[in-house]
Amino acid sequence: MSYEDLIYDVEEGIASITLNRPARLNALSPNLEEELHRAFDEANDDRAARVIILTGSGAAFCAGFDQGNNKSGRRNSDPAGKSIAEFIEYCQRRQGKRVVEWEHMWRLSKPVIAAVNGWAAGAGMYILLSSTDIRIASAEHARFKFALLSQGWLGHGPGASLLAKQLRYIDAMKILLTDEPFDAQEALRVGLVNEVVPHAQLLARAEEIARHICTLPPVAVRMMKEFVVRFGDLPTDQAWHVQNLINHLLIQTTTDGEEGRHAFNEKRPPNFTGELRRRGEAWPELSEEDAKRLDDVYRSGEF
Repeated sequence: MSYEDLIYDVEEGIASITLNRPARLNALSPNLEEELHRAFDEANDDRAARVIILTGSGAAFCAGFDQGNNKSGRRNSDPAGKSIAEFIEYCQRRQGKRVVEWEHMWRLSKPVIAAVNGWAAGAGMYILLSSTDIRIASAEHARFKFALLSQGWLGHGPGASLLAKQLRYIDAMKILLTDEPFDAQEALRVGLVNEVVPHAQLLARAEEIARHICTLPPVAVRMMKEFVVRFGDLPTDQAWHVQNLINHLLIQTTTDGEEGRHAFNEKRPPNFTGELRRRGEAWPELSEEDAKRLDDVYRSGEF
């Protein structure tokens, strides 16, 4: 699959997505927005890709939606070649579709690591909040801004809700109500990013984390993210039951649990592949002695 406004590559289990409109600070045009969704889909569906690294080229991660004009005089964020009536209809469709798209990006089942190399503002902040799980920021160049209230609006996407859920109330409200920019150290303090590293080490650190995730059981990694995203807001007792079901499913359907135990006992690095178990014959009927032994173990609470 070819792309015009981003760079996509997969190597050794890591899918790298680089927003590549440096002259516009990687601001989202309709084409880049569409390509970003396609790239996420491609990485999510590619069995060779176990983890995704998202970054930007040039001086910005993503500076928002592109509000400038193109060569035809239209705004880069507007669809070209449409009449006023067609554009109004387009906006009405996009209003409903955009919420679905951001929600879809948030529910990627593979881990996404952000290497924030510069400005993350507006839509760039939305991408961080909705699509990334681990965030590494450049000490020298990363800057952050919600970038909506100061323009007189709240935004079409779920950015404010996600920010309030992911940060402390007072930190989220300061970002939302003042709409002031802040640097990498402040982003680290409030918990928006995990780490701040020198700019020269930014991608290397993101790749280091990605390579470690690639050594872990691929199906278990995906299910862990699915569990947290889809069921993490449930009451604890309900979430625990779902987690237990997922855990049994992993043990019964993949070979990685068995491989992990063997590797631990043999004191060697595990080789997790995510391969499915081969279906076998049914277990024979238990003897009364075996049935009593299993029942005693279960009732003991050690099971």
